Formats: sequence, structure tokens, C-alpha cells
Amino acid sequence: MTNEATGHEVYLVGGAVRDALLDRPVKERDWVVVGATPEAMEAAGYTRVGKDFPVFLHPRTREEYALARTERKTGAGYHGFAVHAAPDVTLEQDLERRDLTINAMARDAEGRLIDPFGGRADLDARLLRHVSPAFAEDPLRILRVARFRARYAHLGFTVAGETERLMREMVAAGEVDALVPERAWQEIARALGERTPTAFFQVLRDCGALARLMPELDRLFGVPQPPRYHPEVDTGLHSLLVLEQAARLSTDPATRFAALLHDLGKGCTDPARWPSHRGHEALGVAEVDRLCERFRTPRAYQDLARLVARYHTHGHRVLEMRPATILELLESLDAFRRPERLPAFAIACEADARGRTGLEDRDYPQAAALRAVHAAAAAINARPLVERGLRGPAVGEALREERRRAIRAALAGFVEEAEAAGISVAGPGSDRGAAPNDSG
Repeated sequence: MTNEATGHEVYLVGGAVRDALLDRPVKERDWVVVGATPEAMEAAGYTRVGKDFPVFLHPRTREEYALARTERKTGAGYHGFAVHAAPDVTLEQDLERRDLTINAMARDAEGRLIDPFGGRADLDARLLRHVSPAFAEDPLRILRVARFRARYAHLGFTVAGETERLMREMVAAGEVDALVPERAWQEIARALGERTPTAFFQVLRDCGALARLMPELDRLFGVPQPPRYHPEVDTGLHSLLVLEQAARLSTDPATRFAALLHDLGKGCTDPARWPSHRGHEALGVAEVDRLCERFRTPRAYQDLARLVARYHTHGHRVLEMRPATILELLESLDAFRRPERLPAFAIACEADARGRTGLEDRDYPQAAALRAVHAAAAAINARPLVERGLRGPAVGEALREERRRAIRAALAGFVEEAEAAGISVAGPGSDRGAAPNDSG
């Protein structure tokens, strides 16, 4: 279409075109301007926002308008590109630099589809296929392919064979080692929020990128667990099953991340003792830290993942623990100052219990029990104790004793109500409600 302000050709591109063809909601629209200069855009009232290449905000809609451009590889990594944006760059040249054919389509003013690389056919075939060999110039595209697989796996999308081969070649050439940590984390975090996040990590593993990016997670594949408690046996497979369950239970990316990493310590236990993994909880904390520091993950993600790695087996045993031990768990989670942690922790524990082949729909009363005892203990505060005349350390000890009593009462009430409803809350050995043995 011809832009009235600049007099140049403007096309709707990328995700808006793709999602409309998939009958999915279009959340944002991006535009490409052909034949314009930065000066012409600014003279028309557009605000420049792009640092690496000319991108402008529409003066009224605030949608992004980018000048048509080409890119040429000049060095390693995400920043190793020379960008050419000029009036002589065509729409097809701009589309050719994009990652996947399904993202390399445009619409003109009359709504006609412009599809020089077969994106519509690949949408119909449910294929994620790279546009050109230039795909190999940007290692971030490996993560983008994996993320699109996570977004569209439920629609039947798969990675085209030739694209997967190219991704493997990129990994072998060391391209993923040049990824900027913050950019990689952005893709990981977005993938965790997609409908099928397990597909993201499976794609990375299939092309070898997981071993380079997350060796702590990759080394879990092939590590055995006791079949009695883990019918799937393989710890890596279990981790993906847990993430799958976490995605069923929560849309929060941080909770899903913590669930995925909960068993990293099993990659550090003594192989001579396998399939037993006693002590993997403490070992997992250091592994979580190592992975999170590599990607410079937000502190909230790292803190929750550390706590789930360290205490998830405590969550499984909450119905068997003494009130004093339950209080210690709640304090370790800092659940009184940060109450939002308790629901996330309980969901990760439930996902762990259900992330086992054939046990996906098992009862897990421990999650409700955790919420009940936390609510009871959190309702006890220090003010009445101070009003009774207690001071100093005596206040803290009295507060803890009151909370232990509240936990004891809440736990007893929970068990009584659960059993009245026909839900077993027995310990290990029971078919329902049993605390899964996560150590072997």
C-alpha cells in the first residue's frame, strides 16, 4: 500500500500475516516500508526507535514501521551483521532475510498475499522451514525455531528435515557458543510461556544445542531412576514430563522453569549407586545456580528454582512430617514474607508427582495440604503476643509455637476432610496420595 504521509510502499509483514492465516488472534502488527529514507520517515512524523537498523513508530498508532533492509554476516554471534537499509532494497529482499518461511509473507494494500518463499504451503503442511542458507548466520534462530515449535506443537507443526540438519551443522560449528546470554534467555523465557514448552527443549536436544546451552539438563537423559517410582525410568524424560504437567497446572514461566530444573542434582549423583539418587536435592542447588548464572536469569526465577530443587521431596512428605518440620519448610521457603512462593512451590511438587508415565492424573493431596498449613500458620502474627507482654526473643519463640499448633490443627483437619471425601492421604505404599520416592 502507499503511505499517505511518505508516499512510499508499505506492507503488513511477519506474525500478523502468519497468525491471520492460522485463524489465530493477531496481537500486534509490523510493517515494512519500501523506497523510503530515515529522513523521509522522520519528516512525516514517525519516531525512530531502532539502534541497529531503522525502525520507526507511527505517530498515531505507535505500530512499528521498519525500512526494508538486507543483512550480511560479518562476524560471530548476534551482533555480527552489517545492515543495509536503503530505498533500493525490495520487499522480497527484506523477506528473504527472515528466519522461517511462515514468517516471510506480506500483504499489500488490497490484502493480496505476497509469498515468495512458500510460507503458505508450509503453513498448510505444518512445517517450520528456513527461508535461505542465510539462516545459519544467526544462532539465535535455532532458539526461535524451537520456540515456534513450542507455540504450534498442538497444531501439528514439526521442524523440516533440512532445517533440523542445518541446525545440527550450526551447533557443530560452534555457532550457539556465541549467543548473547540475555538474548538466549529472552527466547527461553518466552518458550516457557508457550502452550507446549516441552517441545522447545526437545528441539534443542534433537539438534544438539541443549548440550551446549544447558549441559546440566542435557546430562539427565540416560540417567536411570527406580522403575517402581518412575515408570519412565529416564531422568531427562521425567524432567520433560514434569514440565508438561507444570504447563497444565500453571501459566507462570517461573514455576514451569523451577519444575523443569527440580532434578538437576540427579546428574551429579554417584553412578555406582544408580538408580538411587540420595542427596540429589542439595546437589541440584549448585546446578541450578550454574545454569542461571550462565543466562543471567532474573533473580525470582533462580530463587524459586533453587527452592524447588532443594525442598521438593519435603513437599511430597508434608502429610508425614511433624508440625515443627513443616514450619521449618515454610520458613526455608520464606513463605511468610513472600506468600506467592508457596503456591508456585506446591504446583512444582505436584508436577513432579504427576510427571511419571501412567501417573499423570494421580491424586496429589500434598499440594492442598501445603496451602492449608501455610494459610493457618500465616494467620498467626506477633501482635497479640506483644500485647501479652512478651518481648525480645520470647516473641519469636512464642510465635513459632503458635504456628506449630496451627499447623497441627490444620493438618489434622485436612486429613479428616480428605478421608471423609474418599481421598487417601496415606504415605508410601498407598496407591493414592502416596508421596513419590524421588531419591530412590
